[in-house]
Amino acid sequence: MLALLAVLLGVAATFGIALGSIGIPPEQVWGILLHRVHPSLADPTWTPVRETIVVDVRLPRVLLAGVVGAGLAVCGMALQALVRNPLADPMLLGVSSGASVGAVLVVVFNLSLFGMFSLPVAAFIGALAALVAVYFLARSGGRMTTVRLVLAGVATAEVLSALASFLVVTSNDPHKTQSALRWMLGGLAGTTWTVVWIPGAAVLLGTAVLLGVSRSLNLLLAGEEAAVALGLDVHRFRAALFTLVAVMIGTIVAVSGQIGFVGLIMPHVVRLVVGADHRRALPAAALLGAAFLIAADLAARTFMTPEEIPVGILTALVGGPFFLWLMRRRSV
Repeated sequence: MLALLAVLLGVAATFGIALGSIGIPPEQVWGILLHRVHPSLADPTWTPVRETIVVDVRLPRVLLAGVVGAGLAVCGMALQALVRNPLADPMLLGVSSGASVGAVLVVVFNLSLFGMFSLPVAAFIGALAALVAVYFLARSGGRMTTVRLVLAGVATAEVLSALASFLVVTSNDPHKTQSALRWMLGGLAGTTWTVVWIPGAAVLLGTAVLLGVSRSLNLLLAGEEAAVALGLDVHRFRAALFTLVAVMIGTIVAVSGQIGFVGLIMPHVVRLVVGADHRRALPAAALLGAAFLIAADLAARTFMTPEEIPVGILTALVGGPFFLWLMRRRSV
């Protein structure tokens, strides 16, 4: 199954690079990429303009879409295991909104305390603060119900979204206001190679760590008491993974804005296909999330060409009905 998902990701990435305002045959896309790997692998029968489009314009965007989709899907699966709730999602729990507030503060007030890392660091702090707040607001008497978690997450997300909007509309710089608004809708336009490596490294390392603790995540599925009985320090484990998820979401939101529901939909689809064992489910979620967001981004930039729809709008149009179906199915 992982091989099939890898093939699906390869197909999505190929068409993501090939299709656009200037169409490029898929075999030529692979020829250009192979020629870049080693000149003897393919004869250059294409124009320099097409090579520039593939290597410098579309490839970094497709890679970033894959990184963001994989990261959101993996974080969603980890959050659902950590809070033992199938409705957990970075956007629904307010994590993305917290990251947005941090990022908007940097954009609007032009903060540069950490240099080029100012935006991801601010987004991480906002994401972690939101996640911790929702977790403690949802707990009552040592227990956390689905309703309390969703309500705490939605309320926190609304407050933080309102705060981010207030910061944007009270900004005196129209250019910053426009760029911040477009960024908050979620999108990958204007991606260059310089913005790919930070979220790429965070998602790659974070996914590796989550795979390393997949046995502990499986123990949580059996219940908190059972996990403690089997030797897991649940509170310390949750605190460490909350921090890890906040780092991943912060670096993702810093470059893509808020892209919702990927972290909600993909884990459920993956569990239907490969089961709940995180040793298989996590890599499957990464592959499927990457393929999904590459396809969504391709639709976002070609559906109303030459205009481009923020990809966050498309994922919300798909994810909203899915969320309602999930709530009705579980009779929440």
